[in-house]
Amino acid sequence: MTTQLLRPGNVSPMRKVPSSIPRPEYVGKKRPKTGEPDVKSPEIIERMRVAGKIAAQALEEVGKHVRPGVTTDELDAVGHEFLLDHGAYPSTLGYRGFPKSLCTSINEVICHGIPDDTVLRDGDIINVDITAYIGGVHGDTDATFLCGDVDEESRLLVERTHEAMMRGIRAAKPGRQLNVIGRVIESYAKRFGYGVVRDFTGHGIGTTFHSGLVVPHFDDPNATTVIEPGMTFTVEPMLTLGTYDYDIWQDGWTVVTKDRRRTAQFEHTLLVTEDGHEILTLP
Repeated sequence: MTTQLLRPGNVSPMRKVPSSIPRPEYVGKKRPKTGEPDVKSPEIIERMRVAGKIAAQALEEVGKHVRPGVTTDELDAVGHEFLLDHGAYPSTLGYRGFPKSLCTSINEVICHGIPDDTVLRDGDIINVDITAYIGGVHGDTDATFLCGDVDEESRLLVERTHEAMMRGIRAAKPGRQLNVIGRVIESYAKRFGYGVVRDFTGHGIGTTFHSGLVVPHFDDPNATTVIEPGMTFTVEPMLTLGTYDYDIWQDGWTVVTKDRRRTAQFEHTLLVTEDGHEILTLP
């Protein structure tokens, strides 16, 4: 299947956020603070349930607007307004200078695509990654949507990437090492000959957007942190039809597969419980 390769579009000015909505500490700074306990207090977990639910609802709302002829900037506007209407700040807006309220990654874009005047075409696949900051905590989620009539190879990639995420989530049990998640994801992806992106990972999350805890999606022998109840982190595998090697556009954000073949991603924010897990980013 050959599709037209993406080119950077025109990015509109940053959207405004009312001063009544609290901002994360990193807005207006070059880099965010990192580092917080991996295991969260019950009070922080309760707040994360709220943030996660709003993020999930925002993602669902943006997904309803994915269709041929819509620009990624229009999708950004939908997500931005939804979060504001629910009293949440869009975590990506101003994070290390990122100019938009969510990420839109089309076809060969692995992650961190910047919404612009690019028009979605029939047959595209697009990942939307949105994070809500409210109550001093973040809830982070993403999904890949089909735009119009999508070919079978791409549709299966999207379905199987979601399944890979769910398998990784189900593997996250107290007492196991963190690398069990990536081991399960990679062994499933290998069945279909998919590439598993290595350099962009899941992460610890809570009062910080990225706490410093790294959650690989491949079988990484170094990821030996033991999973404990009360931990919160994301599981967000990126699978590719070809290589997992990549290039980054001159904007410093947009990551594309080196062979320009398609890629999909799904993400949930997870809480580890005494006997398993709770997904915090369900609508």
